[in-house]
Amino acid sequence: MTQKQPGARIRRSPEQVRAAVHQAVVELLSAPEDEELNIPAIAQRAGVNHTSVYRRWGSLDALLADTVTTRLERNSPLNDTGTLRGDLIAWAEASVASMRTAEGRALVRAVILSMPSGPQAQAERARHFRQRMRSIEQIRERATARGEDPPPLEEILDQLIAPFYIRAVFGIDLPDSGYPQLLVDRLLGRGSGADAG
Repeated sequence: MTQKQPGARIRRSPEQVRAAVHQAVVELLSAPEDEELNIPAIAQRAGVNHTSVYRRWGSLDALLADTVTTRLERNSPLNDTGTLRGDLIAWAEASVASMRTAEGRALVRAVILSMPSGPQAQAERARHFRQRMRSIEQIRERATARGEDPPPLEEILDQLIAPFYIRAVFGIDLPDSGYPQLLVDRLLGRGSGADAG
């Protein structure tokens, strides 16, 4: 395993430092060997001083929550497919694809590890949740503008989003194909024979 040495540090902008620290978090969470996940280890891998990490994030759980939020923001925009069902399936397919990557699995692990233990971590966790819901709210708004009747956010959370995280948390493999469509059709009342007539 190659690690950046303190002597190799160069002057970087705050955003470059933030990106390097986030990448170090993902790499450590993705490592097959038992890497110790703490701020000094993250700082060493990122090539920054650990005091800078403490000063910016304050705690490991706040850093993990910020990493998750930032990475999800990077991947959240989705194209308008023209229908509510198409938009929800596209969102679900993107979630499945993400969770099948090493980074996606690392982000899920970060969510689990970053259980809020203080005000800053709680704020980051809340921001992560709002960001995750923002893309769903955009899908609902587009559907309403088209004259469709989208399900309430709570139903989407319970029936579409929760199954992905439950499987990820408990290490249950995602089905090879058709799972996003299955969940969306159940959500919209089209599954399990609901539209058999």
